[in-house]
Amino acid sequence: MSWINNLNPTANFALFSALKILGVFAVLMTIVAYAVWVERKVSAAIQDRRGPNRFGPFGLLQPAADAVKSFLKEDFTPAHVRKVYYWLAPAIVMIPALLVIAVIPFGSYLGDQKMVIADLNVGILYTFGIVSLGVYGIVLAGYASNSKFPFLGGIRSSAQLISYEIAMGLSVVAVFILVGDLNLTNVVRYQSDSLFHWLIFKQPLAFIIFMVAAFAETNRTPFDLPEAEQELAGGYNVEYSSMKFALFFMGEYANMCAACAMMVTLFFGGWSLPFAGLDQPAATIPMGLLHIGIFLGKMLLLLFMIIWVRWMWPRFRYDQLMDLGWRRFIPLALANVIVTAVILWARS
Repeated sequence: MSWINNLNPTANFALFSALKILGVFAVLMTIVAYAVWVERKVSAAIQDRRGPNRFGPFGLLQPAADAVKSFLKEDFTPAHVRKVYYWLAPAIVMIPALLVIAVIPFGSYLGDQKMVIADLNVGILYTFGIVSLGVYGIVLAGYASNSKFPFLGGIRSSAQLISYEIAMGLSVVAVFILVGDLNLTNVVRYQSDSLFHWLIFKQPLAFIIFMVAAFAETNRTPFDLPEAEQELAGGYNVEYSSMKFALFFMGEYANMCAACAMMVTLFFGGWSLPFAGLDQPAATIPMGLLHIGIFLGKMLLLLFMIIWVRWMWPRFRYDQLMDLGWRRFIPLALANVIVTAVILWARS
């Protein structure tokens, strides 16, 4: 491997960035595939069913079978759709989730490499700028399908995501007033000194607002009105089939992973585990791998919680959804920002 040491800095940066991108993409797609399997198993257990159990032991190869089926099914485009937008929408739904993952510090160091693809000084601003693009794919899918049920799903989604994105953004303002930095790596370092520095303890209201807004942003129950199978027969993706249909589901689960990764980074100390002595950047490769494992473990626990909630909560009515966003969460988030600022000012 001596040839790596002979690379110029630009080539070295490009090589390791490419390796990190490929590694993160592979892990993310694996989690997305098996999150679907877990969702089906959890729903089956709650409803006293078996769930997938035919393909592989305990149905563990079912995600591979689903992937093969999606690729082999006929890629049918209905005659009445707006074709350019119809093809573009699934990609727009999928891409933002992948771009958000780029700024998440999923570990400390592995050798001399930071375990983050893009360590931006304004990482959180980038994140919210990218997340806001996801709604365009859903709205475009509803418009392009040229059908009433997808169109209604697209309209519901646009109103819902705009409403809760405001509350989500305001909830994070208090966090960054407290930390004093927009860089997500520095947010993790702030929390790594002590368990009580985790922002879940210092900003519990911000976490609750962010978590509920994450449910709404990812169209998960009890905020799944854009899909609402009982009312809209599946909502914005009714007219889709084959791999384009699969991309919507991959986008949903990838967005769930991105939301969980953000919650771990902002409120649960990221890759650190202070009470186990794992609070300092890795000095060795095994320690670096352990930090990545800690981050993934926290993220998977939150992902399981999101899956579990879907099968335990009823769907909100639309007036309840909008009332919660505009009349409850936005005022609460604003009040939290003001109280945090006043407390820090009083202590200074």
